[in-house]
Amino acid sequence: MRKFQWKLITLFFVSLGLTVLILFGILLLARYLGRTYWADPWIELIFRINRGTASFFGFPILATLSGILLFVGIVLLLSRKTIVTMNQLMEGTNRLARGELDQEIRVKSDDEFGLMADHINRMAKQLKLSMEEERMAVQAKNELISNVSHDLRTPLTSIIGYLRLVNEDRYKDEVELRYYTEIAFEKSLRLGRLVNDLFEYTRMGHSPLNLADINLVELLGQLAADFSLAGHTRHDNVQVVFTAAEEKIIIHADGDKLMRIFENLLSNAVRHGKEAGRINLTVRQDAQHAVVQVINFGPPIPPHAVDHIFERFYRADASRTDKTGGAGLGLAIVKSIVDAHHGIIRVSSTPAQTIFEVHLPLKEVTTP
Repeated sequence: MRKFQWKLITLFFVSLGLTVLILFGILLLARYLGRTYWADPWIELIFRINRGTASFFGFPILATLSGILLFVGIVLLLSRKTIVTMNQLMEGTNRLARGELDQEIRVKSDDEFGLMADHINRMAKQLKLSMEEERMAVQAKNELISNVSHDLRTPLTSIIGYLRLVNEDRYKDEVELRYYTEIAFEKSLRLGRLVNDLFEYTRMGHSPLNLADINLVELLGQLAADFSLAGHTRHDNVQVVFTAAEEKIIIHADGDKLMRIFENLLSNAVRHGKEAGRINLTVRQDAQHAVVQVINFGPPIPPHAVDHIFERFYRADASRTDKTGGAGLGLAIVKSIVDAHHGIIRVSSTPAQTIFEVHLPLKEVTTP
């Protein structure tokens, strides 16, 4: 049986035993008073009433009623703590029904009531956490809609404006017409990149990882060569200098998503550090992780922005234009992919250099 059932059984027998003892004591006291103070008219009256009622009802009614009342009083007295506990539980559930989730039910009991109070407290905490998460989700959704609307409207307004000029033949010559169409084309490319980034970001939470064994040194070496070639092709004159501490570092990861991580980090480094003409890309391993660093030598990230740099739509410089900055989703995508691989990404920035450091778990080596 449960603890509370044992407590009820114990309460019954203890109350019954105390009642019998007290009645027995009263009986002894009454006999003593009868022998000692029999001449007292009040004592004699009490005994006459007791004998008369017992003769009328066929049993000692006064003793029986006294025993019942005494038993009930003892039960109430001994169960006072349990009654207080029940009242506390009722008050706690009423507060929970009213939405007051901050106050705990403080019940010190080792039976089912204590367990119930603990469950109610945990339920209140979970409910409060769920409500907070729901509130944050609604707030994040509203912020996402607001930011997306703003970032989509800006290039779209420009595209519509320049195409309206073309459609209404409001240009001087063929040169100005080409100028308008080039601007509209550039804005449409930015709009396409924003939509792709947004799709990629929203897909990250639902897209499964296609895990495979990957040589991170080979992947980064190829990526560095591609970026160096692309940099010269775009006349940015940016060279990605790749350094590997070992020839082979194997991790178990999704190759396509890893490419997205380091493409975004290198693009970000080239965008903000192209004046130096060099981006350093290094890879090494420690006891448990492969450690990749992407280092640029451009302007530092403001200290107040370091803790927020991986938040979606966050821009360290609010005055950045379409040419100097993206939509603020690239680093958020990087963070989500690294988290999906159970990795860590950090950033540190000084006037000399800015370092993005990614830690990815090494492949576990199984011994036969």
